[in-house]
Parts: sequence; structure tokens; C-alpha cells
Amino acid sequence: MHAQIVLFDGFDPLDVIAPFEVLHAGGVTVELVSAEGARDVVSGSGGLTLRANAMLDPARVGVVLVPGAAGLTEDPGDRQDEYIPVLLGRTLTTALPALLKDAMDNPSVTVATVCGGSLVLAMAGLLEGRYATTHHLGLDMLDATGTHAVRARVVDDGDLVSGAGVTSGLDLALHLLEREIGPQVAHAVEELFAHERRGIVWRNQGPVLTSL
Repeated sequence: MHAQIVLFDGFDPLDVIAPFEVLHAGGVTVELVSAEGARDVVSGSGGLTLRANAMLDPARVGVVLVPGAAGLTEDPGDRQDEYIPVLLGRTLTTALPALLKDAMDNPSVTVATVCGGSLVLAMAGLLEGRYATTHHLGLDMLDATGTHAVRARVVDDGDLVSGAGVTSGLDLALHLLEREIGPQVAHAVEELFAHERRGIVWRNQGPVLTSL
């Protein structure tokens, strides 16, 4: 199994590093990529920079993971460069949406997102009618794009798997390990990281509880 984790200007480092370490520990080959190819990419957290080693390849079998952005959550006035919706919106001016569309059209690729990563896809018009989650502050925005926004830590919608707030990247990656490789590997990595997954992975399956 191979995973490509996408970097873009303003990305959230924890959305990247947490899944990277979990997947790598589970025997997955993990690569940092960008829409532009090999380059240094500056995060939204204090100028921390990671290196993308290649261009995102939507034809490569495996997982493409899109992180969210790090920055200010309330409109900062003249500090728009640090405002998370602005950082996410800027991805729409790059080649990333077209590459992600190709990845989502590829039946051999599972697209995963952490936090605001689902908003990148949604704002590009790629999640209409799909089930996904994001950080709780962005659920209304996600719903407004025609996505079925779900208030859950991890949502599995087949070839689209999304995680909520930033630390959910750990749970999302463990779920991918369990689903794609097996529960024993996922359990071993969970134990190695001294982290117990929280909540139930939501799927659009089974009966709905109409009253409590």
C-alpha cells in the first residue's frame, strides 16, 4: 500500500505528521507530494516547512490524503493571509482540484482527508452528495457545498474517508490500516503509539435511531 499526503501553502502540520507516522509504522510507504511537484511547502504553524518530494500522481494505486490548514478561525480583518478559509480557498487557484478530481475518478484510489481537507474537496465541487466530516467549526460550510456533513470523528464513505478535528488524523490512519491491511496491524500500531481510537467510524449503513 502506498499513500501520498498532499502539502499546500498553509497546511496544518499535525494533519500531515500524525497520519504519516501511523501509516509508516503500519508498513505503508508514505510520500509527501504537492500539486506543483518537488518543493518546500510552508505550513500555517509558525512557518514550519516540510519538503514535498514529488507531484501528486492521481493514477497511482493507494491513498491520497489531504490535510487541512492551520491559522486563524475567526475573520482577522487585515490578516487574511492567516485566515483558514482563505488558506483553504487558495488551493482552488492551483492545479490541486484537477488532480484530486482525477484521483477521485480512479477506482484504485481512496481519497482521505483530515480536518479542513474535506473542505478543499468540497469547495472544488468534488463532494456533492457524498458523506464526510471536518472540524466542527466547518461543518456548516461543508453542508453548504451539497455534502452530507456528519458530526463524527471518522466517516467512511467507501473510496472517501474523512476525519474531523486535527487529532482525528491518528484515528483516520488507524482505520485505514485496519481496513486496507488488517486489524492486527492496526492494533499493533495503536498499541505502539499508546493511543486508543475514539468513537465509532460512521458509515451510511444500517437503521437510523429516530428517538432516544
